[in-house]
Amino acid sequence: MMWKSALYLLISFVLIAGISFPLVQNPVEWYQFPLIPGLEEKAKIIFFHVPVAWLSVVAFFMTMVFGIKYLRKQNPDDDLKSFSALQLGFLFCILATVTGSIWAKFTWGAFWHWDPRETSIFVLLLIYGALFALRSAIQDDEKKAKLSAAYSVIAFLTVPFFIFIIPRIMTGLHPGSVNDDTSGPVIDFTMNGNMMLIFYLSLFSFSVLFFWLWNINYRLLIIKDKLLKQ
Repeated sequence: MMWKSALYLLISFVLIAGISFPLVQNPVEWYQFPLIPGLEEKAKIIFFHVPVAWLSVVAFFMTMVFGIKYLRKQNPDDDLKSFSALQLGFLFCILATVTGSIWAKFTWGAFWHWDPRETSIFVLLLIYGALFALRSAIQDDEKKAKLSAAYSVIAFLTVPFFIFIIPRIMTGLHPGSVNDDTSGPVIDFTMNGNMMLIFYLSLFSFSVLFFWLWNINYRLLIIKDKLLKQ
């Protein structure tokens, strides 16, 4: 399909631009980004770290939404859709953790500091990792789907708290903490037009990729479920 080729080209452009476009004090060319005090070249992580972190939230939200739909209609397809979103959400959450840790190594000198943001995402990994354990521990499909759906609703109630609230009301090293006074241009989205364009293209392309992967994963789960029931 044409849209797949377009997605491939868009992601390729975002990756190349995000890595290779130079940061200068006073940008004058379309391919130049502004030099942000306190971040310098490390500011480029925003093109990759922020989209995967955001999509983990979207995926966990979808996990809850389809969980609620299952509780209302008892449709097994909703459970599979919820589980597909859960798997991708966990993967994107790991990617956000890994990219954030790499950034922390070059910025703070170590991969992990138990910063409020790092602690929050670690707790989320434990919460949603427990959901995988719950699903694998129950053999009855209907009971598994019901308990997973209920758990997904409760689990998502913690997501806004750990992702959007705790890291912004506590003192920490991560940009956006209550004591942050160096990286406002990134956090406040007051980047120049070129940087803003690449960021939103990255967010859009990663989002399309996510929904494509979610649909593929959902169909694979259907095939797997049919094979197990034969």
